[in-house]
Amino acid sequence: MSPLETEAPPVGEEVHMREPSILPIVNAVGVTLSLVGLTLSIAITVIGLVLFLVSLVAWVRAAAHEISELPLDHSSH
Repeated sequence: MSPLETEAPPVGEEVHMREPSILPIVNAVGVTLSLVGLTLSIAITVIGLVLFLVSLVAWVRAAAHEISELPLDHSSH
């Protein structure tokens, strides 16, 4: 066996991959709008802050839901 080839580790627990989400992008857009709005218009700032807060709450809830679906004996190493 060459040095670049290695054997795969034994099968263990499943690897948990998060679901794809648009929420981080929406969150970043909200922050950006709120910061740009500081120089342009209070209305843009308010829209950005509302978008940021709504997407932040949705993102945290989605993460909490995913964590609750993990097996009880799951541990992060």
